[in-house]
Amino acid sequence: MNGADLACDALLGNGVDTWFANPGTSEMHLVAALDRRPQVRCVLGLFEGVVTGAADGYGRMADRPAATLLHCGPGLANGLANLHNARRARTPVVNIVGDHASYHLPYDAPLTSDIESLARPMSHWVGRAGSAETVRMMVDQACRAAAAPGVATLIMPADAAWGEVPPTSTVPPSLAPARACVASDAIDEAAKAMRASRNPLVLLGGTALRTDAMAAAAALSRACPVRLLAEYGSARIERGGGRLAIETMPYPVDAAVTALAQFDLIVCIGATDPVAFFAYPGKPGRLAPPGCRTIELTARGEDPGQAIRALADCFDGRKCDLLAAPALPPMPAAGQLTGSAVAAITALLLPDNAIIARESVTQAAEFAQFAAGGAAHDLLSLTGGAIGMGIPLSIGAAVACPDRKVICLQADGSGMYTCQGLWTQAREQLDVVTVILANRTYAVLHNEMRQVGVGAIGRNARRMLDIDDPALNWVSLAQGMGVEGVRVDTTERFADVLRTAIARPGPFLIEADISV
Repeated sequence: MNGADLACDALLGNGVDTWFANPGTSEMHLVAALDRRPQVRCVLGLFEGVVTGAADGYGRMADRPAATLLHCGPGLANGLANLHNARRARTPVVNIVGDHASYHLPYDAPLTSDIESLARPMSHWVGRAGSAETVRMMVDQACRAAAAPGVATLIMPADAAWGEVPPTSTVPPSLAPARACVASDAIDEAAKAMRASRNPLVLLGGTALRTDAMAAAAALSRACPVRLLAEYGSARIERGGGRLAIETMPYPVDAAVTALAQFDLIVCIGATDPVAFFAYPGKPGRLAPPGCRTIELTARGEDPGQAIRALADCFDGRKCDLLAAPALPPMPAAGQLTGSAVAAITALLLPDNAIIARESVTQAAEFAQFAAGGAAHDLLSLTGGAIGMGIPLSIGAAVACPDRKVICLQADGSGMYTCQGLWTQAREQLDVVTVILANRTYAVLHNEMRQVGVGAIGRNARRMLDIDDPALNWVSLAQGMGVEGVRVDTTERFADVLRTAIARPGPFLIEADISV
């Protein structure tokens, strides 16, 4: 038995049985060890950003970590953008990053790098296995850090992986502890502040956006005059099917400032004090009005669901009904396809218990509004702003929940960052419908130019913001990676193709041309 065997068994003992991987030479002993453990599911990604984004999607839906297997510092670096999103989503992830054998590092071979410095900004915990004998301890530490929840990165030198350890028939499980409860004193203090407030807001994130917790939030809103909002870019919201149709903080800074202007108290549960995504000339960074008090009721490692239920109990709101859901939109009129029509039709045709992986900022708010009164579904959103998340996120969600249909609403520009994920969808035969909203431009960046005060956009600026010359052919891209695809440009054709794609199993891509 070697350190690689020990690492695999320790991860299994901590409930980690799924690996998303793009390994190299330094990880070959880990690959060989995985080959001896058929109970582990190994999923190959052709780019590390696909690997880390898939681990994010898996962790959001499974509520336990997957492992990633990455090749040295450069491999980790290729995956950092989606680890940034996972960190912001508070997703449990365990990264296993190979490195040169410890005695080879002084030679400064071409792949030598400072992996710790690369990992630290996107990880809640970083560790290194000094030898095969320390592997079990380090894996357990990584799993405990991931369960907090968060991103844990364990660096595994090659000699720690191939080094022999005393043989053992089993590695006893060392499962990470459950999340801690928020102290009753903190709950009481928040309730006291709410009673004294003229216009309180409860801002929800994390597991406070699950069905049971939102039922408690709805009860709270009936029992006392408090407004509820979900943080912008929530990792996962359980919606539809009679659940609380909670509104989300707007993305545009002016709209967000207006939405918060009336409040004198914000109680954050699974969320943080709301701030603007970017700084803009003459506009505030903190979105709450001056003088508004913020209470961040939950820290990392504490249970937001428990916190909102306990807060509702303070107001005796346990027996109140859910708030009424809005009606579904009408079927859009026939004719040229638009982004609004894509959002409305997807909401209308959504199968029960679907998972939506959404990376389409331009149509994001419309879809959320339209789907709130529809079938039960989970909505996964872009949390950290690092684009290239949607397709990988759909992979992880489909692996975690093979009995549920996954629909990926993906903008065309950001989709090109990790389009290699379509190959993984095909190889694993994942039940994912990818809808590419093809507007042939970075529409959100056109809006950002206006936000920073730029009026006319000239030729050079357009060449950095538009992607229509040459136009991308997503159907050809998908077919080249083994996924069947169809391009549509009318409302009626999109509805027909989406119905067919939802009804059949396996991966399928719809290029929705909304460029006109």
